[in-house]
Amino acid sequence: MTSRHRSSNTSEGLNSLTPRRRTVVKAAAATAVLGGPLAATLPARAAGQAPAFLHGVASGDPLPDGVLLWTRVTPVPEAAPGSGLGPDTEVSWVVARDKAFTTVVARGSTTATAASDHTVKADIRGLEPATDYWFRFSAGDTVSPAARTRTAPAPGAAVSGLRFGVVSCANWEAGFFSPYRHLASRGDLDAWLHLGDYIYEYGTGEYGTRGTVVRPHAPAHEIVTLADYRLRHATYKTDPDLQALHAAAPVVAIWDDHEFANDTWSGGAENHTEGAEGGWSARQAAAKQAYFEWMPVRPAIAGTTYRRLRFGKLADLSLLDLRSFRSQQVKVGNGEVDDPDRTLTGRAQLDWLKSGLASSDTTWRLVGNSVMISPFAIGSLSADLLKPLAKLLGLPQEGLALNTDQWDGYTDDRREILAHLRTNAIRNTVFLTGDIHMAWANDVPVDAGTYPLSPSAATEFVVTSVTSDNLDDIVKVPEGSVSAVAAPVIRAANRHVHWVDTDRHGFGVLDITAERAQMDYYVVSGRARRDATARWARSYRTRSGTQKIERVYDPV
Repeated sequence: MTSRHRSSNTSEGLNSLTPRRRTVVKAAAATAVLGGPLAATLPARAAGQAPAFLHGVASGDPLPDGVLLWTRVTPVPEAAPGSGLGPDTEVSWVVARDKAFTTVVARGSTTATAASDHTVKADIRGLEPATDYWFRFSAGDTVSPAARTRTAPAPGAAVSGLRFGVVSCANWEAGFFSPYRHLASRGDLDAWLHLGDYIYEYGTGEYGTRGTVVRPHAPAHEIVTLADYRLRHATYKTDPDLQALHAAAPVVAIWDDHEFANDTWSGGAENHTEGAEGGWSARQAAAKQAYFEWMPVRPAIAGTTYRRLRFGKLADLSLLDLRSFRSQQVKVGNGEVDDPDRTLTGRAQLDWLKSGLASSDTTWRLVGNSVMISPFAIGSLSADLLKPLAKLLGLPQEGLALNTDQWDGYTDDRREILAHLRTNAIRNTVFLTGDIHMAWANDVPVDAGTYPLSPSAATEFVVTSVTSDNLDDIVKVPEGSVSAVAAPVIRAANRHVHWVDTDRHGFGVLDITAERAQMDYYVVSGRARRDATARWARSYRTRSGTQKIERVYDPV
């Protein structure tokens, strides 16, 4: 799917659950109800004001000489996201070296149209590397908020350090996005990584909220059409904490399944009923179009999110798309996890990843990875914990020791990439992962069954969810009570796992130097409180050349 915006493509390029009752959405009905649900989510200043910048401003995909800028203009009040209404509107942008905009370095304009849902992208070039800039948009007499962005270091630059925020899995209905606010307030990020599930597709009350919808989705039904996906993205971008983080640093984002539908694969999804919810190809195309309209992301190869960014000689970042090309998740009568004809990445993407890792001349090779690559066996969990864990992971509830939606369900791809790392002596590969709603610090063994006798080919830092249900939410018990029981059992069955926290919500901060890559894990005091506080929980690092995780006792 190709974005309708002007942008430059310079980056390199089931488990069957019991079907639940879904709201079936007709396109005509979806369009008719767009205005009302969104109105409830917009700031009070929207009333009678046009044009307006109601969804914030953002930047993404930083390059040494440029960055992608984004906003959405509401030209008239009736031009609600997804409505298809509203006139063409000229939107100007300006980039400066200072927040007061006294030293302007770039400016320009473009036309926002209903065809692109009045979203705007400007792919700015000619900037200096490793430099902070400020930008804003204007339409008529209305000026957007100002925001900070930062370019990447020059390709050959000797970089002393990098710092990235790391997040995933933000369910609007389950709570407030305080992890975004705490990351925004730091003021020290080169960029932040969103590893997938930026939005969720379900209708109101249909996905984990601990039985309480903190704030209802718009639209209220499950999103299926282009208008639906546009309105859902728009709803998320009214969140003040998300707007604050977008205004604080550039984002580097990939999608996972909920940007489409739960357990997406190349030909469908667990949460898609062919026919009743239209055709999968049309739904997938709508989701991709809305994503590229509403996210500051450059479409990469074949309109996917796999691409590569470089940050001087210190690190490169290979970003994966693990939904567009994968085979269907294993279920009864649908093949085996070891079948070499099944794939998670697709042949072209796997070859691209292998080639990039082998040819990299940076100290660190980071991989933005939406689902966990480390093998995971459940072990001897009690029945009362096994059932909710199976629900969280999308496993058959009779308890198969495998999560077939992640790399465990596509073991041939995993064996190939890990063998490639070992055979070519590729060091310092770090997988950065979301999806699983828990925090993990893992070695990635070549053979988990014989680890630690088997070598570790890479390491993996997994961040927990911003708000989406983790184990204590599913069981509905106090935070920490499940992890106290489950974590030791998980570690005993998985000797490559150094730490797992099954219960808390939060974010990560990845700090990189030539000597080590360290993830500081932070947790928030509660997802249902807009004023939730954050505190440091744990830190782990991998030292250069070791391919192993070790604990450290202070954040950077």
